[in-house]
Amino acid sequence: MLWRKFNGDPIQLPIKTAVEQAIKRETDNGYHLKVCIGTDSQVKGRETEFATVIVFLREGHGGFMFIHNEKTLHQYSIKERMLVEVAKSIEIAYELCDLFNTYDVDMEVHADINTNPQFKSNEALREAMGYILGMGFAFKAKPEAFASSSCANKVVN
Repeated sequence: MLWRKFNGDPIQLPIKTAVEQAIKRETDNGYHLKVCIGTDSQVKGRETEFATVIVFLREGHGGFMFIHNEKTLHQYSIKERMLVEVAKSIEIAYELCDLFNTYDVDMEVHADINTNPQFKSNEALREAMGYILGMGFAFKAKPEAFASSSCANKVVN
């Protein structure tokens, strides 16, 4: 799985090592961190592209993120695509959660799913919420889910 920084620089290390180094560096610099993980997707013709982000928030001092993009030719219904986004976020959250526990970093999983029933993505809300909360993770949906709806949204090509 290839990850990169927002400036485009590739992350050469395994993502877990890179995240641990980032946590150590930021806490050594006196920052209190919170991490938000989210995924967004866009359909362009026959391709669906997913962007997953790990957003590091320095309390009161901005933040930075790591990004992973992935393309597929699989055709999804809107509900299926929303649940695949959530699954991608949970996969990386699960891989990293022991680090967050070790270093006492709060973590949330953000779902790009609208809480307003008038939007099609809302069909997936209950299942996504159950999935995320069932894994023991904190959950945010639109409009509070900035990791997926703003950060990941900006890096889906």
